[in-house]
Amino acid sequence: MHQPSSPTTDGVIDTEYQVGRDNIAGTVGPFNYNIHNPVFAISAISVIAFVIFAIAMPETSGTMFSTLFTEVTQGFDWFFIAAADIFVILCLVLVVSPYGKVRLGGRDAVPDFSYLSWFSMLFAAGMGIGLMFYGVSEPLSHFSSSVGGTVVGADGVRTDWAPLGGGATEAEAIRIGMAATIFHWALHPWAIYAVVGLSLALFSYNKGLPLTMRSAFYPIFGERVWGWPGHIIDILAVFATLFGLATSLGLGAVQANAGFNRLFGMPINETSQIILIIGITAIATFSVVRGLEAGVKLMSQINMGLAFGLLAFVLFAGPTLLLLTDMGDFLLAYLQYLPALSNPVGREDVNFMQGWTSFYWAWWISWSPFVGMFIARVSRGRTVREFLISVLLIPSLVCVVWMSIFGGEAISQVVRDGYTTVRDAELPLQLFTMLENLPLSSITSFVGIVLVIVFFVTSSDSGSLVIDTITAGGKVDAPMPQRVFWCVFEAIVAIVLLLSVGGLKSLQSMVISTGLPFTALLLIMCVAVWRGLASEPR
Repeated sequence: MHQPSSPTTDGVIDTEYQVGRDNIAGTVGPFNYNIHNPVFAISAISVIAFVIFAIAMPETSGTMFSTLFTEVTQGFDWFFIAAADIFVILCLVLVVSPYGKVRLGGRDAVPDFSYLSWFSMLFAAGMGIGLMFYGVSEPLSHFSSSVGGTVVGADGVRTDWAPLGGGATEAEAIRIGMAATIFHWALHPWAIYAVVGLSLALFSYNKGLPLTMRSAFYPIFGERVWGWPGHIIDILAVFATLFGLATSLGLGAVQANAGFNRLFGMPINETSQIILIIGITAIATFSVVRGLEAGVKLMSQINMGLAFGLLAFVLFAGPTLLLLTDMGDFLLAYLQYLPALSNPVGREDVNFMQGWTSFYWAWWISWSPFVGMFIARVSRGRTVREFLISVLLIPSLVCVVWMSIFGGEAISQVVRDGYTTVRDAELPLQLFTMLENLPLSSITSFVGIVLVIVFFVTSSDSGSLVIDTITAGGKVDAPMPQRVFWCVFEAIVAIVLLLSVGGLKSLQSMVISTGLPFTALLLIMCVAVWRGLASEPR
């Protein structure tokens, strides 16, 4: 694959960006590591210190994590929502602007991957475990809370709030529930990824800068990006990525544990989840060792095949015509309620904003360094317009289809078939409970478990490659042990947080805590990418 170390703009690197573009190249360490000393050292030492603190003081750390979650979601819910709106607006403006004709890599650049391979890697790296974990539970929760009553929050805790006011009729509650679900999985999260991916691709492929987060801020900070301002940006990117991946690994382990319990009687406890984390990480490490082409690409394609196979089964085993008909209605409901859901001020459904939307936006933002950098690495040769339409719309539509079929089937089982076991099951078990009410449940549940594992593997291996790239000063060919180091530490952080007093809540707390400062950085990045595109020859 083309390496981003020799990008061009119509064959000529912009003179403005020539100065200092090699200033953060990694240095070779005593064990032949290729590192950027301040970023690698501070990131690694900080993560190790965090692990030691969480192990040595579990009660204190658990209390701290819980406080962080409450303070950030309640104090900055408006900030997360407003920022996500800005990302969507920027992407839509760029699509219709003359900047949409700019080609990533220069006028003569050609794509490195076919559309099928490209879409597979975009989708698998970008959403992953969340679709499996929340594909059934979130529509059920929003549907239930739209008619009032006790529901389950994103952290699995049962609460008494109603996201859009409660008291809706059953039919409208279904539409509201699906609209609220699609809101969290469609335009807004993909706009976050698109802004980061476009920025990194533009400044790497077209401006000749290293493929690292600080490069996207060159139009704002100038040569200072090679000093401590840039170091801080890259360190925050490492923290955000690491905790975002650890949260996904924790969710995946909890759900896989639930699935293995249903099929094989595996106990649902911390020991089982630790064993699963270690096993999943071992597979991810193997994929990392194989590299982008042989490892990540192959796992992404396997992932897509299994995912769409399970999707098709649920569609045809369930009320097919009803699910297909409702899908269009759910999309219209999403567009109908989009202004209310994306409004950051004057909301009455504050618990929905804080318990769901704030957490989701912080989670997506924490994922954005690794997803953005990953899609930048595989998107050379695409025009800005092609890039944004593909990254913004196509995965959003896939998520609409996924949530409509899985969520629609689960709601149908509750409302039309009277299967209350789906609604009453614990959050990690709801997917498998829904599958038990369909034919071939043992086979489909096993496929579901495999998907949970493979979804995380594709996220973990690509995330490890990205963290390694950041800590190596933007180089994409750092030594293998360095990649393995970050892959292993993702697992260690996930285990430590799961074992803390807060458990799943601790994972979510660290995501939103790292997502908050990174949201401010992404808003600055919006200005930087606009300036960068303005300097491109057209």
